[in-house]
Amino acid sequence: MKEKKKYGFVLIVLFITLCSFTISGISAVFSYLNTGADRASILNLELKNSRVYLPKTTWTSIENPGREMEEETLKKIQKDYLKAWHVKNIALKENSAYGVQDYYTDSAQVHLLNAIKYNKKNKIHVETTTLRHHLKLNFYSADGQLVVFTDENVEKYTQLYKNKKKLTETNDIASYKVLMLLEDGFWRVRHMVKEIPVAKEKQAKENTYATTKNDSILLHGKKFVMKGINYYPQKSPWDMFGEKFDTIAINNDFKMLSKVGLNTIRIFIQYTDFGKAEVLKEKLEKLEKTIQLANKNHLKVVITLFDFYGDYSIKDWTLTHRHAEKIVSTFKNDTTIIAWDIKNEPDLDFESRGKERVLKWLEYMMKEIRKYDENHLITIGWSNFKAANYLKEAVDIVSFHHFNNNIEKDFNALKKKVLNKPILLEEFGVPSYKSIWNLFLGASKKNQATYHKHVQSFLTENNVSHLSWTLYDFKKIPSSVAGKLPWKRNKQKYFGFIDAKGNKKPSFSYINSN
Repeated sequence: MKEKKKYGFVLIVLFITLCSFTISGISAVFSYLNTGADRASILNLELKNSRVYLPKTTWTSIENPGREMEEETLKKIQKDYLKAWHVKNIALKENSAYGVQDYYTDSAQVHLLNAIKYNKKNKIHVETTTLRHHLKLNFYSADGQLVVFTDENVEKYTQLYKNKKKLTETNDIASYKVLMLLEDGFWRVRHMVKEIPVAKEKQAKENTYATTKNDSILLHGKKFVMKGINYYPQKSPWDMFGEKFDTIAINNDFKMLSKVGLNTIRIFIQYTDFGKAEVLKEKLEKLEKTIQLANKNHLKVVITLFDFYGDYSIKDWTLTHRHAEKIVSTFKNDTTIIAWDIKNEPDLDFESRGKERVLKWLEYMMKEIRKYDENHLITIGWSNFKAANYLKEAVDIVSFHHFNNNIEKDFNALKKKVLNKPILLEEFGVPSYKSIWNLFLGASKKNQATYHKHVQSFLTENNVSHLSWTLYDFKKIPSSVAGKLPWKRNKQKYFGFIDAKGNKKPSFSYINSN
């Protein structure tokens, strides 16, 4: 009888496990298809939606010797001009003339249509985007039907493909003389002539706040070693700036962290949650309050800008650039912030999105951020020490995550490959989690404390900047964070130094080894 019960229990466990795998597999397929096939990217919808292409655009001059340029007309000209570029970009990618007639006159269409015909015949397609436009009004006719302007130093990135294989990529800067006509309510491009670029010297600004020297981080010229933690409030994990945003709870947490000797927190901005390209004012206000509370409690801040973002396509570049511009520009002079962390664990997207595609997005995002902010450092939160070799020359701080017991070996291996760069152990920890899923592999609260004691000792001895994962255990973990498999999702609940009831676990004694 006992044997039958035993076998029955085993069968139930196997059945539950099988069901979990099946559900997880189906969910994963749907998730991948949904993230990779955004309905807004369908060609005809892209042309109707003005918020799918947002290169940085400024008018350097709108003076006109004749008729004065009206504000609304200027907006319409700019809107239709950028749509002309966007239509052209789509046409070259899809080898389709859809929408071209709306933004180019008959004569101006000829060159583009010939290019599409040639590319289609030779199985060539071009993925391209413009990142910046500097417009200068030259002439606006008295009847309001014709406008001439110069688009100076247009920054354009292009990838050329043949038979779906990339042949080359270019980053081009050029100027254009543009003539547009008002026809049937559209400002259409009549002529666009490429000119020699007008280079402008950029005055170098001295960074007086966060810098690096060899393998050290300097704040106001003084060496600074991060000793901190990745932070989410206990009641709103992965939704810090949502409806449960609570300044009292956050302030109490920051006060506790400061009291135990920590000096830095890392927080996360979710791309969609913050409004994507059109960053929401209320989210910025909550972020500002959080930074102010950190400053009040003598904590520095590392901000991850693109959590839960996973497109990386060239057509999406200008939207992500506007997201970064708004946030970075708002806080570019804030000395509570140490660094912008571009993306959390982007290497995990290599397989689904393409390694080169992800790396190129990261590379250009760093360039974009440096245009707006020269006061703060830049890093990327790689998921492991091997991935941290990517773009190591472009970042200011080399950051990696580590969740096993080989910290000495792995850190030293990375150190040999990263010369004269500060290294940040940006996430580390083990869960105090045991269940039916990991009866023999799970860590106890005691083992968790032993782990942190060991790692903190190594970090202190080697003067390594570090941010542990994380302050609290959580009652619920979103499936978007760890999937739906119970043994993966549930262990994410138990990485904290404080349990779900608010009690300090043994590991809290080693939240800071000092």
